Amino acid sequence: MKVLLSIKPEYVQEIINGNKKFEYRKRIFKESVESVVIYSTMPVGKIVGEFKIEKILNDSPTELWNKTCDYSGISKASFHDYFSGRSNGFAIKIKEFIEYENPIDPKVTNNNFSAPQSYKYLRNESDSLNQVSFF
Repeated sequence: MKVLLSIKPEYVQEIINGNKKFEYRKRIFKESVESVVIYSTMPVGKIVGEFKIEKILNDSPTELWNKTCDYSGISKASFHDYFSGRSNGFAIKIKEFIEYENPIDPKVTNNNFSAPQSYKYLRNESDSLNQVSFF
């Protein structure tokens, strides 16, 4: 199964550049997920690519940083701000990122599209994201 994640454009660019090999989350999926589809938040507002998940780390923020900082793609301060007040967190290791040649504007197929706050399951196994059932 795939999920749709909203990621800020500056972090998406770090993924594209290969500097960010871990995507951090406060919450993780309840179902088995093999790949992540990336929605680059505004001002981009498009689905720009996807990646296979190599593994998901679950640890304290301090340990997550120690294990992933070389490929975090974010500053230590931003990392700690994100996990402030949390006793644990998750780091999704990016195995293989594929940038879409033609990014998808989800509002073209669904005027009511809203970017997920955390994540959204993509239950349709169609090869075309334009046909995914939540659009």
